[in-house]
Amino acid sequence: MKQAFLAGLLLALAGCAEPPPADVAVRQRPQEPLARGNEAELLVDGPKTHQAMFAAMERARDHINLQTYILEGGEVGEHLARLLEKKIRQGVKVNVLYDSVGSIGTAKEYFDSLRKIGAHVCEFNPVNPAKAAGGWELNNRNHRKILVVDGRVAFTGGINISSAYSAGSRANRRPSQVKPGEDSARGWRDTHVRAEGPVVTRFQRLFLDGWALEDCGPAVAAKYFPGVEAKGGKTMRVLSSDPGTDRSEMYGALLAQIGKARQRVWLTIGYFVPDPEMRQALADAARRGVDVRLMLPGFSDFWAPIYAGRSSYSELLAAGVRIYEWKKALMHAKTAVIDSEWSSVGSTNLDWRSFTLNYEADLVVYDAAFAGELERLFRRDVEASAEVTREQWEKRGVAERAKEWFARRWEHLL
Repeated sequence: MKQAFLAGLLLALAGCAEPPPADVAVRQRPQEPLARGNEAELLVDGPKTHQAMFAAMERARDHINLQTYILEGGEVGEHLARLLEKKIRQGVKVNVLYDSVGSIGTAKEYFDSLRKIGAHVCEFNPVNPAKAAGGWELNNRNHRKILVVDGRVAFTGGINISSAYSAGSRANRRPSQVKPGEDSARGWRDTHVRAEGPVVTRFQRLFLDGWALEDCGPAVAAKYFPGVEAKGGKTMRVLSSDPGTDRSEMYGALLAQIGKARQRVWLTIGYFVPDPEMRQALADAARRGVDVRLMLPGFSDFWAPIYAGRSSYSELLAAGVRIYEWKKALMHAKTAVIDSEWSSVGSTNLDWRSFTLNYEADLVVYDAAFAGELERLFRRDVEASAEVTREQWEKRGVAERAKEWFARRWEHLL
């Protein structure tokens, strides 16, 4: 995705500041209380996710709050614009918050067109410091993907509003079938989740907090907190990351769960650049007999994170961690399933950027049935991936090792 590459390049150039302190990611605030009585639907890849999001927005009666890292003006973005225009004519209030770096490749005219139809549109942390509200930190990006409709249904995960997701990750298309704006005949492999119930209130607060943080002006009057009743039997918790307070709730929660895992730790991560403590936790779990498996990208939209992550392979493989690389599509998902009970879907990668620099959001689900869905999805991904064995890895060439060494020097900025 050209837009993602431009964003990665800009942030890499901006990252010449001092690296974050090693202990930043582990400083925690008390977590949000558990929300009970919820329902969740797992959404795999872009077509299914966008269809579900658009269907929810189609049913909106009061408001639509959309926050995304990448908002493109291609096929999916134009579909969104037409739908929002229709809903605004029906009296629905629309707030759109997009990240300035993530959406750097999108024409200004697209955002202007949203404003013209009546949407309230705000740019998070503008690249241009003259447009910034308060302090300006180019490296602090809003990586959250949150959609809240009428305060009753919420979506989160790794999927942006982009035509790169127009095809499923298992679609086999010829190059001639690739639509304009798509980078590959292979759709991106990603995961999202649709939630209903009291947990939606937590997502609404995160959206409104982000709106206020950027000084987007007063949120238009709407019934943001209608009083949500129980919709199911799942217990959930929303975890967030906030670089302004040096807090990564997801990092601390995942580290704790890995530390007490007894059966399995299966992680699917789009950007894998773990810090020493996370590497140690994964290795220790494998050594005590836990089935630790990592589903990682075999290629990416930015080469350096791939090699920075691979620089950890020898240590992890030696401890007994099993590593798989997805090569049929660009792996972008961020999910975890531990001991068939604790699951997460969200925007947080296992890298320094997610731990210390980005605003992130993840949904944790305490439910065996939902965990079982993620485990089945993980097994499907294993079938479509290549396992990296210790013997094979030790035979890699000098050029590959050199790339790993170089990328590891910059891991704090990736």
